[in-house]
Amino acid sequence: MRLRKHYASLRAQPRLIQAIWAMLAIEFLLALWEWQLALAAVACLTFLLTLVPMYLTSRLGIALPTPLLVGITIFIFATIFLGEAFDFYNRYWWWDVALHGTSALGFGLLGFLVVFMLFEGDRYAAPHWALALIAFSFAVTIGALWEIFEFGMDQIFGTNMQKSGLVDTMWDLVVDVIGASLGALAGWLYLIGRGPGPTRNLFEDFVAKNRRFYRKFKSQNK
Repeated sequence: MRLRKHYASLRAQPRLIQAIWAMLAIEFLLALWEWQLALAAVACLTFLLTLVPMYLTSRLGIALPTPLLVGITIFIFATIFLGEAFDFYNRYWWWDVALHGTSALGFGLLGFLVVFMLFEGDRYAAPHWALALIAFSFAVTIGALWEIFEFGMDQIFGTNMQKSGLVDTMWDLVVDVIGASLGALAGWLYLIGRGPGPTRNLFEDFVAKNRRFYRKFKSQNK
């Protein structure tokens, strides 16, 4: 019964996520056939990492908007699999910059939602700049942890995620700070009622899917 439940949950995911899983499964089998164990391990690890957000949100009782879940999955696929297995980091100089920038922006937005959740959606529980600052700090912390992850992957699996070492890491952190700043800024603009349409829709969709965590937000908008 439990396996059926998990299988049904996977089948219910967006088609784009299922397509990514199918590509990873095919590459995993081909890698085993050709006895490329490192490639098979990367494909397997990528698949497992795409399941982490779903597992964590399920355990925490949080529902992610579909665009956010798809974006997280694409990021993991582009970073771990395309970046390493197909050497996109070396083929395209902008690949690493684009991934770090978009991920930092995403974590800035996510950080704002988490902070907003802690205050149950009460936008007046703390100064708007303070909420934005906490969201910024959250995103930068995730970026720093990712650099540690890249270092671990290079050391354990012999990948080349850090490329030029310290220089690459520092530029990644600079891009992380810029992306986190933009994400925190979007949260601040939303609090003062001037947020851009795409981020405002994302915030409101998240709040709508997790109403029990934003009780004060609902009472403020009656």
